[in-house]
Amino acid sequence: MGNLCSICYPCKSYKSKNRTSRRYSDSPKVPDCEGQDESLLQAQLVSNDDHPSQTSLPTSQITKAESFTIISSKEVSSMKTEKKSLALKLSGTLNRNNSESRNFSETKINALFEKYKDSSEDSILSEGVEQFCIDLQLKPDEFKVLALAWKFEAEVMCRFTRQEFVKGCRSMKVDSLKAIQTKLPEIVTQTLSDSEQFKELYRFAFKFGLDCSAGQRILPVDMAVSLWMLVFSQQEPPILKRWLHFLDKHPQVRGIPRDTWNMFLNFVDTVGADLSHYDDTEAWPSLFDDFVEFENDQLNQNSSTMQDLNRENSLTPS
Repeated sequence: MGNLCSICYPCKSYKSKNRTSRRYSDSPKVPDCEGQDESLLQAQLVSNDDHPSQTSLPTSQITKAESFTIISSKEVSSMKTEKKSLALKLSGTLNRNNSESRNFSETKINALFEKYKDSSEDSILSEGVEQFCIDLQLKPDEFKVLALAWKFEAEVMCRFTRQEFVKGCRSMKVDSLKAIQTKLPEIVTQTLSDSEQFKELYRFAFKFGLDCSAGQRILPVDMAVSLWMLVFSQQEPPILKRWLHFLDKHPQVRGIPRDTWNMFLNFVDTVGADLSHYDDTEAWPSLFDDFVEFENDQLNQNSSTMQDLNRENSLTPS
């Protein structure tokens, strides 16, 4: 029997095995040698279409795959570029922040300390502090000096250790007299505008005024009065002068404990200028109770004196 075409039966020759199958409509008509009708041939053609060769890929699919590969490559390239750009920006930001955070020299800070350091110990003592204030164009009893000592976390009045001085300058980011002069007004403004920071400075002042060498735990009244005048020199409470007058009139009060010092800040914010918001049922220190009683007595005496004067004026013939 002769060879059949590839539609009906695969040719046994080597060449016929590599030949691509063709649709029935494209192939030449052959006689139905095996008794197969046209419908059977059509079914075989449909079967061939349903199972294409695994080595071949439709043109439309090839186009999509190539397109996907091209788009993916562009996206990857774009992502790499964006990541590189972001890394450069972050690097620049970090370098700038590091530069801004270290815009001072610890070598200069130590050199500035050496300028005022006492010859006998590694600290700036009273004479050096005085000269330091003069060079800063400050008076020792100015609020800025108290703020500076607070930033230095000074343990003792009229003394700065090397550690306090260097650590304080580092926290302020200053390394020269000019830099300190420029920074201090900023610190003062920020402290006065922030109640929590002012509270920290206020409480620091108590410890700063103690004579630690003598083991003091209670602030002498004269030192407490001086510190109250200093710490409230920028924002004076309405009752401050009357409070200091009360202490002056009661010499038996010789010291101010830490609790009394700390609570006085709450006291001036609570009672008001005329003491009308004072509540004697609250747990105020007894010294505050004595002060309010003294003020009420003064007010009653003034009222009685005014009444007597008015009475005398009314009895005097015109």
